[in-house]
Amino acid sequence: MSYHGTLLNLYSGFDGKTWSTGLATSTDGINWVKQGKVLSPDPSTWEGDYIAANGAVIADGERLLYFYQGGRVPKIGLATSSDGRAWKRHDDAVVGLGPRGSWDERGVADPYVIRAVGKLYLFYLGQDRARVQRLGVAVSGDNGITWTKLRSNPILEPGGFGALDENGLGEPAVWDANGYYWMLYTGRAHDEVRRLGLARSQDGVHWEKVKQVFAGDQPWNSKVLCDATILPSPGGLRVWFGGGDVPRPDENIHGQIGFAIIE
Repeated sequence: MSYHGTLLNLYSGFDGKTWSTGLATSTDGINWVKQGKVLSPDPSTWEGDYIAANGAVIADGERLLYFYQGGRVPKIGLATSSDGRAWKRHDDAVVGLGPRGSWDERGVADPYVIRAVGKLYLFYLGQDRARVQRLGVAVSGDNGITWTKLRSNPILEPGGFGALDENGLGEPAVWDANGYYWMLYTGRAHDEVRRLGLARSQDGVHWEKVKQVFAGDQPWNSKVLCDATILPSPGGLRVWFGGGDVPRPDENIHGQIGFAIIE
C-alpha cells in the first residue's frame, strides 16, 4: 500500500519453523528494501507458535490496520501502527471460527480488507471439517474490531472436475472498477498447481467467476501463482504476487514475490 508517499509491503516469511511478517519499502514498486521482521507469533497469546502473517493492511486516518492470520487452527487478528514498523496487537482474534458444522469451523485465514460505503469489508478463506476451502466476507463499522459474517457466505465455492480451483480457493484480493467489484483469488487445481482466477460482483456479496485465468510464465513461478495484492493506478492495476516452481499446498514451493500490471 501507499502511505505518506512510500510503498509498504507487509510480506510473509518462513524460517523453517514459523511464519512471521516482514516489512519492505519502495518508491517505485519495483525496487524494494527489506526493513526486517515486524510481527512474529506470540506463544503466550491465541496465536500460538506458528504463524502471524499472510495479512492485509489498510489506512485508517493516521493509523495502519493490519489484519493477519494467526494460530495452527487459524483465526484473524488485528495489529495497529503509525509507521508500519512498530505494531500493537489487539488482545484477541477479531474474526474467529464458525460454529460446529459450518463452512469455516476449522479455520479462517487469508484476510483482505477494503473500505466501501463507510464500512470495512473483510474477504477471507474458510475451511470446514472436511478441509474444503471456500471464500466468505465479513463487515465491520467500528474500525475493524467487531465483525459480522454475512449470512450469504460462502461467496465462492471450489470449481468442478478439472477446474483451476478444484481443490479449493483462497487468498482473495478485491478492488472496484467500471461499476463492479473485482477479485483475484488463488485456485488450487487437482495436481496442486496454483493459478489466479478472476471473479466480479455488483454488490461485493454475490460473485460470479470470470473465465480469465492468470498462470505463471517464468521458471520461478511455473507451478504456483498466488496471493495477489493490488494497487489501482492511472497506468493500470499494479499487482504483486507470490510464485513458486513446486506444485504443493504448503510453504515448500521456493516462494518468491513478483510484479505485474493488468491494463
